[in-house]
Amino acid sequence: MTIISPGIYIGDCLQLLPRWPAATMDLIFADPPFNIGYEYDRYNDRRSRADYLQWTEDWLAAIKRMLKPTGSVYVAIGDEFVAELKVRLDALGLTMRNWIIWHYTFGVNCTQKFNRSHAHILYYVADPKRFTFNADAVRVPSARQTAYADPRANPRGKLPDDTWVLRPQADERCFSPHDDTWAVSRVCGTFKERTNHPCQMPEAILERILRVSTNPGDWVLDPFAGSGTTLAVAKRLGRQFLGCELSPDYASGIEQRLEAIGG
Repeated sequence: MTIISPGIYIGDCLQLLPRWPAATMDLIFADPPFNIGYEYDRYNDRRSRADYLQWTEDWLAAIKRMLKPTGSVYVAIGDEFVAELKVRLDALGLTMRNWIIWHYTFGVNCTQKFNRSHAHILYYVADPKRFTFNADAVRVPSARQTAYADPRANPRGKLPDDTWVLRPQADERCFSPHDDTWAVSRVCGTFKERTNHPCQMPEAILERILRVSTNPGDWVLDPFAGSGTTLAVAKRLGRQFLGCELSPDYASGIEQRLEAIGG
């Protein structure tokens, strides 16, 4: 196990996670390889179906062990394996709160099927009666307020929908208070938050997840740290964090990204 910076560990998460104490994470966000042929520098994204699903079962069990009894899990995944992940998360005894659709602009252009412009985020909790959900941190104005001036509307607004939207002309880090669906652009090459990672999650996605499912000082784990988005947002919001990254080069990029935040 190599530590290059506080909270960043280089290595395979299946080897790293068993070394840490169980039931210590308030939030786990996982954006694993989708097994659709992305070109990573240290990972083969073209596994056989059986191998990929066995690997998936192994890392899901590993993160379940790390989750506090009051913790939350979010897993981002594509169409190809989302159903299989849901079945496995259910089998671990976790409870689904939402099946979120992230609709993004600048989607993948296809020639013989409809263009890919969304991913799935499965939101689960360890205990359906005890978990963090800071509703006021993510409320948005309702149509009753903005369109109809209905006096019956809750003046604090409403919770966002389970389809997430943010236009690319908006600040990539934060959702406008008027956006009640989540359509966040993918992180394109010209975006200011772009790193050298081939599959980068936008900060706006993690911004909302961390605000609603953690409090300052809580622990956040990302077993596939990648470009470091989870860790960067956690640091900016005053959360403690752990991240596993297989690639030394990607891990170095995460370190630089965290250093740029300061603090």
